[in-house]
Amino acid sequence: MSDGRAWQGNVKVRLYERVRERGYDSLTAFAEARPTASLVALAEELGPDDVAGVQLFSGLVAEAERNNQVTRMVRGQLVRELSQHLPNGWPAVLDDATRFDVAHALGAWIAFTPETHKERARQVRTSLLATPPPPGWRPLGPDDELLVSLLPDEQV
Repeated sequence: MSDGRAWQGNVKVRLYERVRERGYDSLTAFAEARPTASLVALAEELGPDDVAGVQLFSGLVAEAERNNQVTRMVRGQLVRELSQHLPNGWPAVLDDATRFDVAHALGAWIAFTPETHKERARQVRTSLLATPPPPGWRPLGPDDELLVSLLPDEQV
């Protein structure tokens, strides 16, 4: 994508055309059908030369805000980051190498988290580090029991 085509034309129209071509009515439905795929992988699936992961994420945030599902979207992004950085699940021991992988996953997640949810995300990070999940834990979607207990949906 170094040629900048992802930023030409109407990005929103392009994104929605691409997800509809694949049988989905929203970016959220498309992304949730691939809950462990990274934003980059999702963007490449939609258009390897003219879709960027950050564009897709921006659309996911907008849909989540419209549908009052930002917390669920935030949990979904944590699943993506954990899948990317901890493909074998939560490490049994936090040594130098695994500590870096955990920090990378959680740091990337917090960076992607909308401002409205950053403090809650930091609390989840603190909780996961203070009381680690079982070794090998790999959430497969935003409804993972542990994730929902750590970051429950807001009451509307």
